[in-house]
Amino acid sequence: MTVRLSIDQMTLWITAAAREHSLDLADHIVEKTGASRRSALSALRRLTEAHWLTRSGSRSRPVFGPGTLRQVARSYTLHGLQEDLPWQRDFAPNFELPPHVARMVQHAFTELVNNAADHSGGSSVTVSLRQTPTHAQLLVSDDGCGVFDKICSTFDIADAQHAMLELSKGRLTSQPEQHTGRGLFFSSQLADVFDIHANGTAFQRRAWESTGWTKGRPLPRQGSSIYMAISLETTRTLDQVMEAWSLAGDGIEFDQTKVSLRLLAGEGQALDSRAQARRVAARLPTFRRVEVAFDGVQDVGHGFVDELFRVFARAHPEVELVATGTNARVKALIESARRG
Repeated sequence: MTVRLSIDQMTLWITAAAREHSLDLADHIVEKTGASRRSALSALRRLTEAHWLTRSGSRSRPVFGPGTLRQVARSYTLHGLQEDLPWQRDFAPNFELPPHVARMVQHAFTELVNNAADHSGGSSVTVSLRQTPTHAQLLVSDDGCGVFDKICSTFDIADAQHAMLELSKGRLTSQPEQHTGRGLFFSSQLADVFDIHANGTAFQRRAWESTGWTKGRPLPRQGSSIYMAISLETTRTLDQVMEAWSLAGDGIEFDQTKVSLRLLAGEGQALDSRAQARRVAARLPTFRRVEVAFDGVQDVGHGFVDELFRVFARAHPEVELVATGTNARVKALIESARRG
């Protein structure tokens, strides 16, 4: 029986294979796939033409290496998984990223894999890292309960959108004795593109857009899938991202955050109730400064504003509330509430 080689499937492991079997790559493909040597050589030619591989040496003794396109995909059992080992053993040696990008990818990789191991309740996780001439792309998918369902059940939250509101604040964890709630938050801030998919719900964040988190098109699968992409030309660094959320600017404390009110109300709905304001205020006392972003919110009621900017503000004078993106009416309502 003739084995047909799938180039798409081969790209998941050819980068590591080219590094480990540079002198006998054709033989390795034959052994791994059961394909004929002729098919293996044909596949190598196509992978080289597509820039998945480089070829040097002589015609009879070719030497292969990873090309400008690189990818490694691996699946792991979550029980007992130590997230640093897959990074050091299976991923880091196979990529050539700018040092500051590699540092951000490593941070996100270990944080997201650790989240899957400690929080998902699943049995396995699949990790894929791809390098293109312009981006590093990381995908971490587990078969667990789904991040939004986990948040809803742990914190008694009604739906996925409100779970995303809490997640977007940062410092959210179901295991405060073991975690600080920084991992997913800071991973999202490192990326140019960041998508969260879980059980038929998706939210996305684009670094170049001021809208913050918005609803996305979900993947048709159970569990959580986190995708992120970082430009290889970014000037962003891990230290800069950490420092941006620290009032002292040293990146030590995570003591300021931003709440996007777009995540609180549905499209075209007003923020009118004190219950909504209390939802916004949940966990804010763990921060010293909070930017409350009204971008895209056209209509708010007296009750909402009074509860947040008078009742909560007076009960927690240690928390500085800064309203941004307000129209003239909302600004006047906030000023009135603060004087009340």
